[in-house]
Amino acid sequence: MRMVLLGPPGAGKGTQAVILQEKKGFLHLSTGDILRENVKNNTDIGKKAKAFMEKGELVPDDIVIEMMLNTIENSRDKKDFILDGFPRTVYQAKKLDNELSKLKLPIDIAVYFKTSLKTVILRLAGRRLCSKCGANYHIVNMPPKKQGVCDKCGAGLYQRKDDSEETIKKRLEVYDNQTKELIDYYNTQGILKEVSGDMEAGKVYSELSEILNTCGSDDRHKVGK
Repeated sequence: MRMVLLGPPGAGKGTQAVILQEKKGFLHLSTGDILRENVKNNTDIGKKAKAFMEKGELVPDDIVIEMMLNTIENSRDKKDFILDGFPRTVYQAKKLDNELSKLKLPIDIAVYFKTSLKTVILRLAGRRLCSKCGANYHIVNMPPKKQGVCDKCGAGLYQRKDDSEETIKKRLEVYDNQTKELIDYYNTQGILKEVSGDMEAGKVYSELSEILNTCGSDDRHKVGK
């Protein structure tokens, strides 16, 4: 099963991707994690990405997609993966679909986390990030074992400056304008599903499991419990 998770910042995509990775063995593909890993390891494509990042520019779609494809091809099981928050535009989606079709690994399902502004503000205001490895935490929903310290690398946690209420509202406006066509794109393909991002993580996971069981009824797409 290959799936895309769509939804605004704070919708809970990353949380569900981590849970699905742990419980069902999906490969979790997050653009931020992949970029950091390639830059850290000084790979050839990481060097290309770093050149743009050092200029304060967005890394081109082609480079991001190439990184993702490399990660997929180098994984043990290429069949089950989650794209967390990517693609964000129809152009990216079409480009990605074209490359995945060459590998005979088409996207099976896109799940849209429909989430209210109130919920997004509440979640993002409590979000904390690791200053070293970039791991995500939340002071209520997913706190670290030790307050202010990353479980993975022991570095300090911090709150992003753009996690203020006013900035969050502006980010959501940009997201809505940017992704409306993307949601329509997957809906037209007949692979779009919707869950409420306002629910607590356990309930969202239960709904996702039902969706996966329904969509993965054939042998090729069955996912472990």
